[in-house]
Amino acid sequence: MQKSPAKTAPALLFLLCMASSCAASSPESDAPADYSHALPLQISGKQGVLALRLPQSVYLHARTAGLDDLRVFDAHDTAQPHALHRPPEQALAQRTWLAARIFPVRSKTHTAAGGSPAIDIDIRTRPDGSVLSVQAHAGQANGHGSAVLDSLILDFGPIDQGKGSETAPAYIEALRFGAPKDRTNYNAQIWLETSNDLKQWSAIGAAELGWLSNDHAQRLTHDRLELSPQTFRYARLTWRRGEPVLFADIQAEVVTRQRSEPFRETLWVKPEPGQQAGDLLYKASIAMPVEQISVRLNEANIVYPMAFGAYVERPSRQVGKATEWVFQPSARATFYQITQDGETRRSGPLTIRPGHQQEWVIRPLNTAATAQPELGLTWQPATLIFLAGGTPPYRLYFGRPDARPTSQPLSQVAPGFTVHELDRLESAQVGELQSGHAGPVAASAAALASRSARNRTYVLWGVLLLGVLVLGGMTWRLVGQMNRSASKAGEQ
Repeated sequence: MQKSPAKTAPALLFLLCMASSCAASSPESDAPADYSHALPLQISGKQGVLALRLPQSVYLHARTAGLDDLRVFDAHDTAQPHALHRPPEQALAQRTWLAARIFPVRSKTHTAAGGSPAIDIDIRTRPDGSVLSVQAHAGQANGHGSAVLDSLILDFGPIDQGKGSETAPAYIEALRFGAPKDRTNYNAQIWLETSNDLKQWSAIGAAELGWLSNDHAQRLTHDRLELSPQTFRYARLTWRRGEPVLFADIQAEVVTRQRSEPFRETLWVKPEPGQQAGDLLYKASIAMPVEQISVRLNEANIVYPMAFGAYVERPSRQVGKATEWVFQPSARATFYQITQDGETRRSGPLTIRPGHQQEWVIRPLNTAATAQPELGLTWQPATLIFLAGGTPPYRLYFGRPDARPTSQPLSQVAPGFTVHELDRLESAQVGELQSGHAGPVAASAAALASRSARNRTYVLWGVLLLGVLVLGGMTWRLVGQMNRSASKAGEQ
C-alpha cells in the first residue's frame, strides 16, 4: 500500500527540521585547552571578590575586540563569574590655607545694618594690587571720644600664586577665624562682602562665630564660614551683632580640583611596508581599544604631516578582482621634533576616537618623506573583577577568536559594592605568561571549530538537496497518478 503525498510531506518536513537542528546545535567546548595563553593568578585567599588591572600581555594575545575570550578557571577548570570594569574619572581635591593680611578700620561712626558702611574709607594699594593702608575719614561722632573698631578689610593676595593652574583653577570654599587674643568666650554675627577690585563688592551673607571655654580648659568653637566655591582677593567684615574684635588670624581654604588622569598602557610598534606605495603598516592586536597615538621620530629636525587610519576591504572596481583594500583615514596630524636654542621640542600624543584594529596605517602627506617612525598605541586597560567561588589556584585564560562573551554585569559579580569599595579590592598578582602547551591545542580547537562550521554547512546543503530530490520524486509520482487517472477516464 502506497502512502499518499499529503501524508508523506509532514514526515519529510519533520526529518528536515530535525536534521537542520542537529547540524546547527553541535556542542562547543569551553575549556582551558581551547585558549592559547594563560596567566597564573596569585591571591591571599581571604577575599571573595578580587580585581586585576589587565596587563599589556592580555591585550597583545587576546583575539576579540571586546575581550570576549577572557576566562578565569579554577583548579577544577570551572569558569568563575567575572566582569570588566573601567573606573570612572575622579577629581582630586587639593586643599591649602591662604592667610589674609588684616587691616582694621577704626572710626567714630557706626556701620549701617546690612554691611553698608556709613563712613568713607580710603584704601591705598601698591602697583601689584596689594593693600598698603586703610583709613576711615572723619564722620559724625558716635558719642565716644575715641575711634573704635568698625570693620576689617582683608587682602588674601592673588589666589593663583601656587594655588592653581590653567587646567585646574583654584577656588575659596571657606574662611577660618582665629580666636581673638585674651578672649576665652566670644559670640558675634558677622557680615561678609567680597571684591576683586576694591570698588565693586558682592554680599555673601551673615555667619555666626563663637568660642566658649569651661573651667577645665575645654573649648567649643564655631570658627568656620562656609562659602560657595568662588574666587576673590579682598573681603570686608562688619558686625551685625556682638562686639567688633581683631581676630588673631583669618585664613581662606583654597581648593584646587583637578581631574585625575587614568592609567594608560602604550605599545611601540615598528613600521612595515604598506599595501600601497609610501604607506607604513603597524601590526597590533584587535583587543587594544586605542585612544591615543604617538610618533617617535629619529631625525633631529623634522616636521611630519600624516594621515592615520586603516585598510578596509570593499568591492573592487577593476575587472577580474572581487575585492580590494583601500586606505580609510580616521585622523590627520602633524608630528615634529625640532631642536631650538639648545632645547628639543616634540609633539605630544594625538587623541582619537577609540578603535580596534589588527593593523594600523600611516600615510605621509609629504610624498618625499622617508622617515620610518615608530608608532605608539595608547589605551586604558580595563579592570577584571572576578568572584573567587571555586577552588584555587586560579588562572586567567585568553586567546580564542571564536569565544562567546561570558562577562557579566558588575552587579552580578560584586552586588552592593560601592565605587570606593571597588577601588579598594584586593589586587590579584599575575605570574609568568604561559603559552607553550596551550598554543597548539588552542589552534587545534579553532581548527576543529572551523571544520565543524563547514561540516554543518555541508549537512544543511545536503539536507536541502535531499529535500529537493524527494519533493521532485513526489511531484513525478503525483503527475504519473494524475495521468493514469485521466487515461482511465478516457477509456470509460
